[in-house]
Amino acid sequence: MKKVLVSPSKYVQDNQALSNIGEYVLAFGKKALLVAHADDQGRVQEQLDEALKNNDFELIPGSFAGECTINEVERLKGLCTEKACDVVIGLGGGKAIDTAKAVSSALNIPVMSVPTIASTDAPCSSLSVVYNEKGEFQEYSFYKSNPDLVLVDTSIIAKAPVRFLVAGMGDALSTYFEARACERSFADNIPGGKSTKLAVAAAKLCYETLMEDSIKAIAACENNVVTPALENIIEANTLLSGMGFESSGLAAAHAIHNGLTALEEAHGFFHGEKVSFGTLVHLVLENAPAEEIEEVINYCKAVGLPTCLKDLGVEEVTDEKVRAVADLATAPNETIHNMPFEVTSDDVFAAIYAANALGQ
Repeated sequence: MKKVLVSPSKYVQDNQALSNIGEYVLAFGKKALLVAHADDQGRVQEQLDEALKNNDFELIPGSFAGECTINEVERLKGLCTEKACDVVIGLGGGKAIDTAKAVSSALNIPVMSVPTIASTDAPCSSLSVVYNEKGEFQEYSFYKSNPDLVLVDTSIIAKAPVRFLVAGMGDALSTYFEARACERSFADNIPGGKSTKLAVAAAKLCYETLMEDSIKAIAACENNVVTPALENIIEANTLLSGMGFESSGLAAAHAIHNGLTALEEAHGFFHGEKVSFGTLVHLVLENAPAEEIEEVINYCKAVGLPTCLKDLGVEEVTDEKVRAVADLATAPNETIHNMPFEVTSDDVFAAIYAANALGQ
């Protein structure tokens, strides 16, 4: 049986890590394209300025329009080529990082992930989630390797709004359950092999860390301080979830997230917030034990994650809306087909209604 484990080449997590980014850039060259939204760059400009003083390298501002789209990737590819950049840096949230990975892969140059929030596991993965200009899920793009460096400055994440951290918990929450489903079905993981024991262990540790440290981490983030609990949750949201999902696989929870992009009311909610509800639907689909479903619902309510469609802005739940989500979630290439049983649109339609009722 072919088993494959992938991970970033290097993962560095430290207080004030961004001030030392220059020494990592210089391992690849002297000129870096910075893919970052103006707001995200503004929040860390002081650290970037210090890094530029500490090391002799150049940052080429690429900006970022806000969505990982084909057009945005093409624009940044042109700029990167024009400026002869040696490395691409994706700084900010998952969409900026995913865009940087796409540019890096297309030009065959190194990429560095620098999350300023711990809201997704995108920094560690070798794929991007591509959206259309309307913000609707379009496709996954897969690359031959993971980021060359993931640099996580815990002091920056501690100062970010708590909602981002909690959204990351929602994304990480699905990791173990999707990994478990893929292991049971012998589904291929992202790099095209079966799960290793290490990958499943990382996914399980991710869940255990969330249960143990989430409330304590929220308290730290609310006060903009770095504590061991916050460090653990940042690692769970970023590294453990990243390794767990990519080297074990995705299943129903993320497919439900993609289905939810069909609902305009849910567009204002973060990836992890939609995934948390997708996790409940996933558990209903596999008829998980009542105690397990109750634990997940109680956890979500305790940290402030959505547990029903109303929490995602859907005030009026109709058959038409639920069917739209179910149809998109069960598209031919969706990860829901990694479940250890056949899943149809009708199955998802029923599971959404049941999960919505349980979550309320």
